Amino acid sequence: MCAAGGAAPDSPLPDSGTVAELGEFGLIARITAGRERSPGTLLGPGDDAAVLAAADGRVVVTTDVLVEGVHFRLDWSTPHQVGRKAVAANLADVAAMGAVPTALVVGLAVPGRTPISTVDGLAAGMWAEAGQAGAGIVGGDVVSSEQLVVSVTALGDLQGRAPVTRSGARPGDVLALCGRLGWSAAGLAVLRRGLQFPLAPSPLAVVAAHRVPEPPYGAGPQAASAGATAMIDVSDGLLSDAGHVAEASGVGIDVDSAAVAVASQLVEVASALGADARHWVLTGGEDHALLASFPAGVALPAGWTEVGVVREGRGVTVDGSVVLPGGWQHFS
Repeated sequence: MCAAGGAAPDSPLPDSGTVAELGEFGLIARITAGRERSPGTLLGPGDDAAVLAAADGRVVVTTDVLVEGVHFRLDWSTPHQVGRKAVAANLADVAAMGAVPTALVVGLAVPGRTPISTVDGLAAGMWAEAGQAGAGIVGGDVVSSEQLVVSVTALGDLQGRAPVTRSGARPGDVLALCGRLGWSAAGLAVLRRGLQFPLAPSPLAVVAAHRVPEPPYGAGPQAASAGATAMIDVSDGLLSDAGHVAEASGVGIDVDSAAVAVASQLVEVASALGADARHWVLTGGEDHALLASFPAGVALPAGWTEVGVVREGRGVTVDGSVVLPGGWQHFS
């Protein structure tokens, strides 16, 4: 969007038709027109590049690429939901570094046959989710493609704090969690079943959670200010991501399964599907909760719950038992 120049069309933008009919510059104008500039944006979309303020002198940067049919399905999610999820996944990584989200750059590869309404939905969802975190879209690019691909790069401000990496956990630290787990995995299980049972509130709630995660953006900077020694966005599952922290820090981590909440909605859906709700909570990804270690005795920030300990050794255990390959298993 910043990468292409040119004036916006003089005529009103159409509400129907395809991307090919709208054209590259019309598409860019449609995505950016009338959007508010986020704090810290000195120059937004429309030039060769954006200009952002970086008072801290450092910028946190992360990126993800989402491919239709691999990372999302438009028969399962609306374009608006896909746009929100694409932004949320990136901003959660910014928060996991202890930073405040500031801006995003979006690359969109789209087939010419794509309805304009699809791009409208994607853009609206991305702007909406960015706004919830206090950030904005400052630029990007659009190209023609045989497949719909959304690439999002997110930036963040540490505000003078040291970044919280995965490598700082030390034996004796407590492991704590902020955010919900298992909801996205439950929603995916419902969608895979084709919604073949009554659409009670619980199945609808978990499907909504799979379509649009709710990362606790503010919890990352709060954890950093409270002295978190390591932190990670739970995108692959609690045990997998705890394993990333353990490996990077050269420690062992033991998860207290009883301390990890299992929502009643998950239990209800698992019962209907013949599944295990606690397995979803311990291994399910894409909820984008935050997992962090804190020095023992430190008061955890509001919303954080202790769910384990950091110890000497290597790898991850659950209730003192070794996690088997392929994920968490029940142990007697």
